[in-house]
Amino acid sequence: MSTRVQVMVLSVAPLNFFERYLTLWVALCIVAGIGLGQLFPGPVQAIGGMEVARVNLPVGVLIWVMIIPMLLKIDFGALHQVKGHLRGIGVTLVINWLVKPFSMAFLAWFFIRGVFAPMLPADQIDSYIAGLILLAAAPCTAMVFVWSRLTNGDPYFTLSQVALNDTIMIFAFAPIVGLLLGISSIAVPWDTLVTSVFLYIVIPVILAQLIRRQLLARGQSALDAALGRIQPWSIAALLFTLVLLFAFQGDAILKQPLVIALLAVPILIQVFLNSSLAYLLNRALGEKHSVACPSALIGASNFFELAVAAAISLFGFESGAALATVVGVLIEVPVMLLVVRVVNGSKDWYEAGKRVCP
Repeated sequence: MSTRVQVMVLSVAPLNFFERYLTLWVALCIVAGIGLGQLFPGPVQAIGGMEVARVNLPVGVLIWVMIIPMLLKIDFGALHQVKGHLRGIGVTLVINWLVKPFSMAFLAWFFIRGVFAPMLPADQIDSYIAGLILLAAAPCTAMVFVWSRLTNGDPYFTLSQVALNDTIMIFAFAPIVGLLLGISSIAVPWDTLVTSVFLYIVIPVILAQLIRRQLLARGQSALDAALGRIQPWSIAALLFTLVLLFAFQGDAILKQPLVIALLAVPILIQVFLNSSLAYLLNRALGEKHSVACPSALIGASNFFELAVAAAISLFGFESGAALATVVGVLIEVPVMLLVVRVVNGSKDWYEAGKRVCP
């Protein structure tokens, strides 16, 4: 792909209407879902029972509608650019695959099994931990383009790190989740976990790349127009999925209204820990600010659509795991906008103390 086209891929509007108010929409989904679950329990349970091989068919369709538009933005041809940003890429890989999942597992053990255990339903504690692990094991994909744009991030670095992370995720997501669930003494349904990887990572990636290639054959404008048309579908599918999930979670939330706030604590700590660590490591290594920003942001945010899908497949709609992943959706936009503000506001400090490297 030419340099001009690569830049155009990332020249998207910073935040569209739905993305800017995602937290509000999620909050409304909580209210709508709980209300539907209480008023129409029969139809809700019927939807929950539409499963084949532990995969809920309506949710499976919704997840594909969510994920494929995001994967259309990824150019795996950008992998050859990795060599031009080795320090920043190295930091990104260390944070995403060696720090982030394991730090989240520790925070989940510390808070969910420890500090907050008396305030949580005992039979859901393992499930909450599993959901937090799933959330941390899926590094962000499409939204990184938005965060990078808001920080004037290097478009080539952003494109190459997302392509590399998505490639690694195909092979590393299941082993890391399985390892951390095993260490946490949580039963690992390996067949369902592997099925989830194929259903929600491998197949959507292949389909998205085939569609992307066909669209680009007609020009960059064809791809941009298609993305503009289908992006609202992605957000709508996410919101419908959340309504269904909260319809199933309604009783648990009404009985334990503090659960969402308690689950948010380890997620928030993890966001600030990983973004700060990536930002500081890039500074110490002498990377440009335009590289440090997207590197820090991809380490802080999550591919929550994948995490929600995997949690539902592995543990079910009514599980604490599904609820824990949705808390990540709830706080994603406001927290990441705060991180964006911090890295933008600290640019002079970053440049003043950056170690000069060739």
